[in-house]
Amino acid sequence: MTSSIEDYFRANVENKLFIKVPEQEDHDLTPATRLLEKRREMLEVENGLNQQKEEFAMKMEALKQRGEELARKEAQLKESLLKFDKFLKENDAKRNRAIKKAIDERKTRDQKEIEIQDLKKHVVAQSSKKDKSGRAVDTYLTFQKFLESVLESVEEFGEVKDIISRFDTLAATNQELIDRAREAQDRTEKDRAMLINSTEEKNNLVLNYNNAIAKLQTRLEEAQMRSAKCQLEWDQTLKNATSKTLLLGQIKMATSNLFSIVKTHLNSKLNNSGDTLSQLDKIQQFMIDLNAISAELTQGPGAISAAIGGNGSNKAGGSNVD
Repeated sequence: MTSSIEDYFRANVENKLFIKVPEQEDHDLTPATRLLEKRREMLEVENGLNQQKEEFAMKMEALKQRGEELARKEAQLKESLLKFDKFLKENDAKRNRAIKKAIDERKTRDQKEIEIQDLKKHVVAQSSKKDKSGRAVDTYLTFQKFLESVLESVEEFGEVKDIISRFDTLAATNQELIDRAREAQDRTEKDRAMLINSTEEKNNLVLNYNNAIAKLQTRLEEAQMRSAKCQLEWDQTLKNATSKTLLLGQIKMATSNLFSIVKTHLNSKLNNSGDTLSQLDKIQQFMIDLNAISAELTQGPGAISAAIGGNGSNKAGGSNVD
């Protein structure tokens, strides 16, 4: 603020000091006159400065008052804002309390309505119960009159309660008998169900056993058929083996006889041998030699060689056959 005031005065002084008088007047005036003129101008400038200072002071005072007024109005405005904010908060709190109160009252009203409905239902039920009780009282009065008439006609009972006690005893006995009969009926039903289940289980077991027996019978028949087939194959095999054994015995016997004959012709020069193949080889050699001798006697030496060759090939073929 101080720097702005100094700048303001400096600018005004400079404007006043730089006012120039026309040059023709400066030449016409004397130095004293010019000095007086300058003093006059300085006075005017000072007067102007003083006037401007007073105006500026008045303006500053007005600005100060305006600032104070603005500050006061601002404080009032802040206070009004605070009051308004407080008012809004209080209003919101009141509104919330009112809403909560309305909700609570609505809940209370609903609860009361429910209680009213329950009480109405209770009243209706009690009225119905009262009517029913009234009808029961009327009915029981009829029974009481009947029991009193029975008491007058029968000397066995002294009071009405004795008849009621006797009736209760008979009713309890009857109920017990009914319960026993029901229990016996239940046991009978359970026993019948158990018997049916047991019979079904036995029948299923017998059926399973019959099926197993049928399967085993089928397997037995199949085994018997396989056994008979195997027996036939065994008999056939045994028969073939017997025939071959007989044939082999006959061959061995014939071979032994031939070997004995050859040995006799050779004057027992052959060694005894129990091997049939060895005997056959010696018989074959004897036959070759015999054929060679026969050919030599009938046809000459060439025929002997041919006979020996033919017999050799026969020997080879016979070995292959064996």
